[in-house]
Amino acid sequence: MKKKNSRWIYILFIANLAFGQVFCQSGNAPLFNGNYINNRYPLITKPYIELPIGAVKPSGWLEEQMHRMQTGMTGHLDQIYEKVMGPRNGWLGGDGDVWERGPYWIDGLLPLAYIMNDRALKDKVQPWIEWTLASQKPDGYFGPDTDRTPESGLQRNNAHDWWPKMVMLKVMQQYYSATGDERIISFLTRYFRYQLKKLPETPLGHWTFWGEQRGGDNLMIIYWLYNITGDQFLLDLGKLIHEQTFAWTDVFLHQHHLSTQHSLHCVNLGQGFKEPVIYYQQSRDVKHLESVKKAVRDMRHTIAFPMGLWGGDELLRFGEPTQGSELCTAVEMMFSLESMMEITGDVQWADHLERIAYNALPTQTTDDFSARQYYQQVNQVQITRALRNFSTPHEDTDILFGELNGYPCCTANMHQGWPKLVQHLWFATSDNGVGALVYAPSSATVKVADGIPITISEETAYPFDESIRFTISFADRKQKKAFFPFHLRIPGWCTSPVVRLNGTAIDVDAHAGEIAHISREWKEGDVLTLELPMQISVSNWYGGSAVIERGPLIYALKMNEKWEKKTYAPSEGDRYGKWYFEVTSDSPWNYCLSGRNLRPEAIAQHFTVEKSTSIAPYPWTLQDAPITIRTKARRILRWQIYNGSAGPIQYYSQQDDVTDSEETVELIPYGCTTLRIAEFPIR
Repeated sequence: MKKKNSRWIYILFIANLAFGQVFCQSGNAPLFNGNYINNRYPLITKPYIELPIGAVKPSGWLEEQMHRMQTGMTGHLDQIYEKVMGPRNGWLGGDGDVWERGPYWIDGLLPLAYIMNDRALKDKVQPWIEWTLASQKPDGYFGPDTDRTPESGLQRNNAHDWWPKMVMLKVMQQYYSATGDERIISFLTRYFRYQLKKLPETPLGHWTFWGEQRGGDNLMIIYWLYNITGDQFLLDLGKLIHEQTFAWTDVFLHQHHLSTQHSLHCVNLGQGFKEPVIYYQQSRDVKHLESVKKAVRDMRHTIAFPMGLWGGDELLRFGEPTQGSELCTAVEMMFSLESMMEITGDVQWADHLERIAYNALPTQTTDDFSARQYYQQVNQVQITRALRNFSTPHEDTDILFGELNGYPCCTANMHQGWPKLVQHLWFATSDNGVGALVYAPSSATVKVADGIPITISEETAYPFDESIRFTISFADRKQKKAFFPFHLRIPGWCTSPVVRLNGTAIDVDAHAGEIAHISREWKEGDVLTLELPMQISVSNWYGGSAVIERGPLIYALKMNEKWEKKTYAPSEGDRYGKWYFEVTSDSPWNYCLSGRNLRPEAIAQHFTVEKSTSIAPYPWTLQDAPITIRTKARRILRWQIYNGSAGPIQYYSQQDDVTDSEETVELIPYGCTTLRIAEFPIR
């Protein structure tokens, strides 16, 4: 297209953005197609566009994390959990498990395989894709279709349920993103026509309530397909899916679920959280955006935990730090936030995403990714097979580290967390630039300006370090420069960011909680450095307890750890696996912090930050924690173990029930701990 026409279309596009609309081209081509397909009218224009799977690559500690998934449970679940993930699985045509667990695994294995370009893992994914495609019937139905008699350790009924197919829809969309296989487009089109026909008589909640509460996952794939094909029936289906989905917008705006214990399943909240924002693309009603913001505000004083999640073991609980938080909640809420920030460009959701990813996620799996917890506790002082005050216990196996303990859904579902984080570190932008919205060591290959491919490498030890270095290179050796905007997220916690270009500070509108836009002509080898100074701060949580924060990380008491491997009884093997780890400590944990030391003006005097001179290849361990914060604390001797956990305590009190002498304690990043106190009493 000639420059004059390109400039005119760009002007129209910018003008239409102000009205939430998109410039329309004729025919079935996407309504606005810069370098990547954005939403079609009448859907709103997204400020950010997800890149194809494989365009973003991890490096540094994040690459090591992904390698551990390749060699750990993710890469070998068909052997570790062969009864469910082996050839008997119904999603491979077998007579075994027909429900969510197989699709769950592939939902994480597929992006891992293609991001890491791992041929062996791609070969494990392919039979699931091929069987699913081949299973489609003339009317559009796909997947297992036969309910069978119960068998221990398997889910062999509800084969027709809408819910597990929603997981497989995400798998198929990712497969298209990674490979461009056009079979996926016709496959999804036929299925969505089937849904439009069948849903009026068999709605999302017909077989189980899971589909009804998780309909947002279905809805997002409908809009994705609409942007490619322009089939109008997909908008009708989108409205129908929204109408049949649990009324999350109304729940967040007008109901009392978030201040009522046991009102919702914790994972449903994590998955349902994105549905108002997904539907906003079609409705254009800002109440959907406000509803999720109000939900966060309401949760903050009821069920919320400081690492970005909430009390939910499995039912919602008020945020006492010894209640549980399910691993599935973490990875599903992460995916919701990733989807929401693409649609809204709201820094709040990127900040929230880092809060979960860099605090809750690392601590709930073993370092070699061979075992996981079902629930984690914010204040977790021992991991033993003992009675705890959970709403849904599973014979006291819930916080043990093992393969299947608690409930095995997390064994299948946990694998999506890190790969999808990698996928959503970088975005294309609606103004033909590039956006770094979440920070981690990585690189991205992306088309900018008039389709010019570039690679940006991101060198950083974030979230531990404050400096992020971006280096720009051009794929075409003849191409040495290009004009495009570079979007940088300034976290809400950072009040004094510094941006440097090739070593010189530049004047940029960079404010806390906003996106900084740097539009200029970029040259081969340009280095952009973003410094995000991190200050210690204190936030207050359950009962007025104190949480120590620095940047995106919260900090927890460092405790010695003794890991002991034990075996389950043979009769428990089908349900919980063969073995588990208990973790105990000889370290004291019953410390409180002085309220005087927590005053903003006193923090610098009473808290000292020590940084390691180098970052270990895998930093999420007790011994390799890159940051240590030292402070003084006193012990509350009457604060003891109760039902396997740190016992009830008045977290804020003016009572003098502490030891006379102060001790120096060490706090390390929450994600580096297994045993810890993160919410401290104040005295």
